[in-house]
Amino acid sequence: MILRTSGWLPHGLPSSFEQLVRPSSRAFSGTAIAAATQKKQRPRYADAYANKHAEARRTANMARQAVLRKQRAEALGDPIRGIPTPFIESFDTALPTPSESSAAEVETSPDGISATATETETPPTAPSSARINTAAIPQPPNPETPLLNHFLTSPELEAALSTSRALTTPQVPASPSTADPMTYHEATSKHASAHDTASTALSRILDLSNASSRHRTRANTRRCIATFGRHVTDTFLRPKPLNKYQLAKNVNPADTDTPTGKTPRAGADTGSSEVQIAILTAKVRVLADRYEGVNRNDKVNKRNLRLLLHRRQKLLKYMERKERGGERWQYMLGTLGLTEATWKGQLEVR
Repeated sequence: MILRTSGWLPHGLPSSFEQLVRPSSRAFSGTAIAAATQKKQRPRYADAYANKHAEARRTANMARQAVLRKQRAEALGDPIRGIPTPFIESFDTALPTPSESSAAEVETSPDGISATATETETPPTAPSSARINTAAIPQPPNPETPLLNHFLTSPELEAALSTSRALTTPQVPASPSTADPMTYHEATSKHASAHDTASTALSRILDLSNASSRHRTRANTRRCIATFGRHVTDTFLRPKPLNKYQLAKNVNPADTDTPTGKTPRAGADTGSSEVQIAILTAKVRVLADRYEGVNRNDKVNKRNLRLLLHRRQKLLKYMERKERGGERWQYMLGTLGLTEATWKGQLEVR
C-alpha cells in the first residue's frame, strides 16, 4: 500500500499523519546555546602599571628558567659523549695523555727539589660534578705505557732494530793492511744510512697516529683493559662499601671482592663492568664522529650507535647499583667523563 500525503487515509491513522510524513523546510541551527550567553570578561588587572609589572616579572621568570635549563644541560653533559676528558680525547690518537706519559724530563733545582720541565703547564684534569669528587680519588701509581700498532711495544721495537743492525753490520777486513779503507768506510756509511731509513719507516708504520680507525680502536681496547682492569685498580682503589647485611655480620671489606671458594683471576681483567663500559665508550666515540660528519644518512651506523649506547646504559645502571658510589665507580666516571645523562632518562640519536 502506498501512502499519500493527500486523499484517502487508512483506517486507524491520525489525521495529522500527513503533517508527520511531510518534510520540514526549517533549517537546522548549529549555533551553541552557550555561545549566546557568553559575556565579555573584564580584565583581571585594570591598572596599566600593575600590568606592566606583572609582564616584567613574567619575562624575568622565563629568562631565569632558560638560564637554569642551560646550566642543567651543561652539568649533565652530552648523553652520547658525556664531558670531554684527557683520556677520552686521547682515543683519537690512541696515545697516552700528557699527564700519563713518562716522557717528561725531570729537572733538579739547586735546593734538591725535583720538578718537571713543563711545571708551569698544568695538564687538564677530568671535570668533577656535584656528586663526583674526582680530587679525592687515588690515581694509578704507574704511568701508561705508549703502545704501537700490530701489538708491539717500544722495547720490542728497539730490540728488533738493534738485532738487525748487528746482523747487517759490514765485517771488519781480516787484514786491514791489504784492504781498502775507503771501501770499508763507504760500506759503513751506506749501512748506517740504510739503518736510519729502515728505523724511520718502521716507526711510521707502527705509529698509531698513522693507523686506521680499526687499529686505533684495537689499541684503545688494550688501553682500557690496562687502565680499568681490576688487576690494576685493586692495587690503589679501595673496595666498595659494605651493605647493611655485611655490616650486621662484620664482614671485612677486603674479602668482598674475593669470596672464599672463588677461582683467582688469571691474567688481565677483561670482563669487569668498568672495562666493558670503557671499551663501549671508545667505540661510541668512533661511531659518533662518523655519524655526525658527512654520513648523516648512514642508517646502519645509526642503529649500531643506538645499540652500543643502550648496552652501556645497562652496564652503568648495574654498576651504580652494585658499587654503591665506591672509589671504583668514582674513578671510572671521572676518567671517562660520564654523567647521569648517559644512564638516566631516554637516549636519543638524532
